[in-house]
Amino acid sequence: MAKKTRKPRVLWTKDDIRLLKSMVREKTKTSVVARKLKRTPTATRQKAAALGVKLPGTSKRKRKA
Repeated sequence: MAKKTRKPRVLWTKDDIRLLKSMVREKTKTSVVARKLKRTPTATRQKAAALGVKLPGTSKRKRKA
């Protein structure tokens, strides 16, 4: 059985960006934001970083030595 290929969503609309920012203000989890926007968590994190918006739970973690 062949793998299904996903059709990429190329453009972020103004409504998508507005929703992303409002959900970040409400401290919504990245996975929930991504599901609501019908995008992957990675794409959501990348767009948030490009906009300078900090998603909850995306801070750098320190590794134990």
